Amino acid sequence: MKRKKTENFSETWFFKWVLNNQAVVAFLILLLIGLTVLIFTKISPIFSPVIDFLTIIMLPLVISTLLYYLIKPLVLLVEKTGLSRTMSILVIYAILALLLVLGISTAIPSLQNQILILIRNTPSYIARANSEAERWLNLPFLSNYRGDLEAMLSDFSARMVNYAENFSSSALTWVGTFASTVARVTVAIILAPFILFYLLRDSQKMKQGFVSVLPTRFRETTVRMLSDINNQLEGYVQGQVTVAIVVAIMFCIMFKIVGLRYGVTFGIMAGFLNMVPYLGSFLAMVPVVIMGLVQGPAMLIKVLIIFVIEQTIEGRFVSPLVLGNKLSIHPITIMFILLTAGSLYGVWGVLLGIPIYASVKVVVKEIFDWYRSVSNLYHDDKEIEGQKEDVK
Repeated sequence: MKRKKTENFSETWFFKWVLNNQAVVAFLILLLIGLTVLIFTKISPIFSPVIDFLTIIMLPLVISTLLYYLIKPLVLLVEKTGLSRTMSILVIYAILALLLVLGISTAIPSLQNQILILIRNTPSYIARANSEAERWLNLPFLSNYRGDLEAMLSDFSARMVNYAENFSSSALTWVGTFASTVARVTVAIILAPFILFYLLRDSQKMKQGFVSVLPTRFRETTVRMLSDINNQLEGYVQGQVTVAIVVAIMFCIMFKIVGLRYGVTFGIMAGFLNMVPYLGSFLAMVPVVIMGLVQGPAMLIKVLIIFVIEQTIEGRFVSPLVLGNKLSIHPITIMFILLTAGSLYGVWGVLLGIPIYASVKVVVKEIFDWYRSVSNLYHDDKEIEGQKEDVK
């Protein structure tokens, strides 16, 4: 007589010895991680053409994706008027092109002039900031710390001089690198609108086409994961850009009120850098503090007060209202991601580290939820006994 196959998955040896064994599960996870790292280090040269290809297409894809999440709500809004999706996209393109032309013809020349003057005068500003710092060191209440502060100032000056010398000695290399970067950025800017057009028009078809090739039993889970990832990325991109615009406007207004030189330039730069969580604000402070120091102690104090006010408004009102808890990522985790991704992959790591982490987190959470549903490691004894009674 043939043995009847058990209908209860919890009675199989695989469930008892693998899924329901904490030691085996921990060992398998560590083994898989180790094997993945080992295999990748051994065969990484094979992927170099793929990596080169991804590097080439990365910039236009990133630009198109960012613009997709920003422009998509506008396209949907115009589409509600009765226009087709294609016509709605073309209307938005026409409006954006008009705004771009107006911006280039009015605001850009003034901003460009400020940037050129700032670059031209940067050496003299650094020298004046250095002399101003020397004068501050002579103040009575800093006399006890004079030696340490002078050492820090001397080290900073030496680093700046060394950087300038290295830059001058490798000027040809820098020119070649700059020309290559300009070429890549130009190509990306040209390609991005075309990629964006097809993303806006055919994104739903792309999603349906991808899901249709998957096995039927995985489609529901995949659609749910893709939807969660899309919501995470959409909330992050739209929220970060909105906060950056608000921050730039606040800085421009406050810098203009106190009379800081190049206030509009510094305000726009601070808003742009603010898209890098936590680190961006501190990076924006460096040139502003130097300029405040050049304009005198009173301006330096005003600048520092402005940063305190901006951080308070952003942290208490702007970010909670705009971003909320869309990503559900702890600030310490964000700092760790930025530092790790930035050190490994540079600017790309800083810009893409958090969105990639949020996407991977959705997938890992889905896998963990499945494992928790089939493993008795996450059920108490009463639930397990109840399941066995139901089987009997």
